[in-house]
Amino acid sequence: MGAVKTKRMPRAVREQQMLDAAVQIFGQRGYMAASMDDIAELAGVSKPLVYLYLNSKEELFTACIRREATALTEAVVAAARTDLPADRQLWEGLLAFFTHTARNPDGWAVLHLQARTHGEAFREEITSLRAEIVAFVTELIAVAARDAHPDPDLVDREVAGLAEALVGAAEALAAWANDTPGVTARQAAGTLMNFAWTGLGDLMAGRSWSPPPA
Repeated sequence: MGAVKTKRMPRAVREQQMLDAAVQIFGQRGYMAASMDDIAELAGVSKPLVYLYLNSKEELFTACIRREATALTEAVVAAARTDLPADRQLWEGLLAFFTHTARNPDGWAVLHLQARTHGEAFREEITSLRAEIVAFVTELIAVAARDAHPDPDLVDREVAGLAEALVGAAEALAAWANDTPGVTARQAAGTLMNFAWTGLGDLMAGRSWSPPPA
């Protein structure tokens, strides 16, 4: 009687297994300290197989950035449904953002910390992710503001900066929440919502702060 053959794991599944291990190692140890040996061991494969699938440490790290960036963006966009009122869209998007980063702290460390500090190519990947999220938030704010504000030209001038500020605040708050015991995703989202939406509400109602004369 012949030997029983084991079912071969599909390439896509094995590759995701390697990426899971790589995200964990990169996120916890940093890009420079991470080794392909450790990633292969955690993934349960040989180091040559990692190189066969993903060619180099740099390409493996880039693949991790792209996967984690795509997952985060998709989570936010899916949650902020266009059939919801503007404040609910923002709330659901923020809640999805903080929930995802809390559930995937290693992936967030790869995106927020490691990718920004280890070379221009990696920074470009993050710049692309950030631009996509900023564009999404910009459109979300713009639609609501133009419907409510008596001066659409003012809205156009303000919205892009507001979106940049909101995304930057979300990034900083996610890093703080992940490092602060007891802070939930809902609390983090509520903190930023209270901070941001009050100001956005005033702007939409035609009330904005003006600096004193120079």
